[in-house]
Amino acid sequence: MRFLISGLGSAGRRHLRNLTALGQNDIVLHRTGRATLPDEDLAGFPVERDLRAALESGTPDAVIVANPTALHLEVAIPAAHAGCHLLIEKPVSHSLERIDALQEALSFGGGSVLIGFQFRFHPGLERIAALLSGGELGRPLSVKVHWGEYLPDWHPWEDYRASYSARADLGGGVVRTLSHPFDYLRWLFGEAASVQAEIGQLSDLELEVEDTADILLRFESGVVAALHLNYTQRPKRHTLEIVASEGTIRWDAAEGAVRWRRTEQDGWTREPPPAGFERNTLFLEEMRHFLDVIRGAAAPRCSLYDGVRNLELIEAVYRAASEGRRLEIHPEVSRVQHISQGGKRGSG
Repeated sequence: MRFLISGLGSAGRRHLRNLTALGQNDIVLHRTGRATLPDEDLAGFPVERDLRAALESGTPDAVIVANPTALHLEVAIPAAHAGCHLLIEKPVSHSLERIDALQEALSFGGGSVLIGFQFRFHPGLERIAALLSGGELGRPLSVKVHWGEYLPDWHPWEDYRASYSARADLGGGVVRTLSHPFDYLRWLFGEAASVQAEIGQLSDLELEVEDTADILLRFESGVVAALHLNYTQRPKRHTLEIVASEGTIRWDAAEGAVRWRRTEQDGWTREPPPAGFERNTLFLEEMRHFLDVIRGAAAPRCSLYDGVRNLELIEAVYRAASEGRRLEIHPEVSRVQHISQGGKRGSG
């Protein structure tokens, strides 16, 4: 299979390493020259500066879209039109504009889309999904998510103020950049029915986007979730707690383990992640899955439908915060009601 990677920041380079680790070496790099990392680890791979030339010169089977959020669709739409399968880093885009054009291109080209929400592949969250679906702890009632990381520590090799996460024109801001919980909460609890939010640039960091968000979601299932996101916390923390009618579940991303207990239990049951698990395991499993999607052996675990629902929720958060009110979400008027996945084109 032939791959094109567009965007060679930390995410694009991780995908490059994982592809080669999985035995895929027919890889072309689409570069704009804006990456701030050294080029030594890219040596030996052909480089294209022009996207059209990259797509027309031996059309790739798949394109990995890892450039800044606001530029995703500039690559994804022509790649989809050319018939490529797509792995698009989260979120799909910085806004819902041109999503229809992406779907039209996919319908024409016949490729499939996987959205890069890698927490779909976390064994701890998979275990939580199994506990919830099995009803072992009764009915879920309320959820708390806390995710804070100090933005300047993310990429120490660059000025954080120039990163896409810090820039409005590139689709940054803590709500978009740390949008994984919107995806995994929707995976675990279904569609959101309403949202309230307070967001702002509260720290001394020199940013043009929000660095803090407190969000309250009510799901159609009745579950209420409180999310806190920030760019300012040291040491970093990413945790999830679920209170159910017959027990409680806790997960810490740093540890990877799940702890749960039934109401009548004296202590906690702890289930660690598999031996050898580390952060890159999520991305490696995501890439294995993407290879299966390309071959037609699996449907995307996180589809374009899921990605656009996530983006709709992100936009609802911004609107609720701007208007200072609870915003009702109406799935029946969603932009994604007629989105399909294509999948007519496979490769061995």
